[in-house]
Amino acid sequence: MFRMTRYIKSLMHPTPVPPPARPPGPVVIWNLIRRCNLTCKHCYSVSADIDFEGELETDEVYTVMDDLKSYGVPVLILSGGEPLMRRDIFEISHRAKQMGFYVGLSTNGTLITEDNIEQIAAVGYDYVGISIDGLEATHDWFRQKQGSFADSMHAVKLCRQAGIKVGLRFTLTQDNFHELPDILRLLDEHDIDKFYLSHLNYSGRGGRNRKRDTWYDMTRQAMTMMFDHCHRELQQGIEREYVTGNNDADGPFLIEWAREHYPDQVDALWQRLVNWGGNSSGVNIANIDNLGNVHPDTFWWNYTLGNVRETPFSQIWSDESDPLMAGFRQRPRPVKGRCGDCHYLPVCNGNTRVRAYNVSGDFWEEDPGCYLTNQEIGVAESDRRVATPAVEIPVHNL
Repeated sequence: MFRMTRYIKSLMHPTPVPPPARPPGPVVIWNLIRRCNLTCKHCYSVSADIDFEGELETDEVYTVMDDLKSYGVPVLILSGGEPLMRRDIFEISHRAKQMGFYVGLSTNGTLITEDNIEQIAAVGYDYVGISIDGLEATHDWFRQKQGSFADSMHAVKLCRQAGIKVGLRFTLTQDNFHELPDILRLLDEHDIDKFYLSHLNYSGRGGRNRKRDTWYDMTRQAMTMMFDHCHRELQQGIEREYVTGNNDADGPFLIEWAREHYPDQVDALWQRLVNWGGNSSGVNIANIDNLGNVHPDTFWWNYTLGNVRETPFSQIWSDESDPLMAGFRQRPRPVKGRCGDCHYLPVCNGNTRVRAYNVSGDFWEEDPGCYLTNQEIGVAESDRRVATPAVEIPVHNL
């Protein structure tokens, strides 16, 4: 996760660069249930409104939580499917809070109503993330359910009224790129605390729909808009939390932006971002799916490291004999192509490996989602990209 607000604020108000953070354990994103009332076009878990057999029972979840806590895991993000469809979600959430975890709820929001908002507030979630993928018509098409936008925005309102920190989660594609300015305006209109822009990752339905990914110029325009918007708000004294995920080229691209706006702070920003570490799949990010399988992150459901029913998470995560995990923890990672030759490799750490794998079949090939130019990353202009769009994609003027 790239914490944009933090780094733009550091450009505006420089302070000494702190040493690298040393998390005690990985953030665990836990897909407690695969059932969902929506069938979104980018869903990595390919969820559906059916029951999936073999999911962890409540007592099994508690056993895993005990192991996670003793291993030093600081954060649990409870996800799905739709986590609010799990009958014991509030019992699990209360126990997680009592154990001292930072607990987030990742939801589509459509099931947050007047009937359960008090239960949600009583948990004391540190953060509730609600997915919004465009304005009403686009969002409803994307989520494949009429009325889902209205229901999700109503959930935002209920959370704000209940004093819950709430954010919008937005997956950028060609289909909603032109609505990003309107989505950013929603943040101010609804006094929303946080905005998470996720780049498309090629897993599950996201893999099937990867031709709808934004490519290069389009992504650059979107990210420049994000930087400018965050910067403008900070100048106005508004400190909203902007973060991005699933494309660690965002860090290097911010350095390119800073060369124009804060050239005297580029070296400090570079060091801050090296200390951030770029992509942390298999290191500081982990995933447990609904069946108890452990993955390097949420998009690696086709690659399982072990199952918590058979082996404690702490043992699975500590085992570096797996070749993918060994590569994740190597510094620098054994990446190839443009990624291997890129002078920003210490910053982004090779970007998103699952996207590279799902395009090339090679864990360590270059990430086709990198939107920086060859000149910007310091490689020869003749260097190829491992994948390019099959057709020319029009770029909207924002």
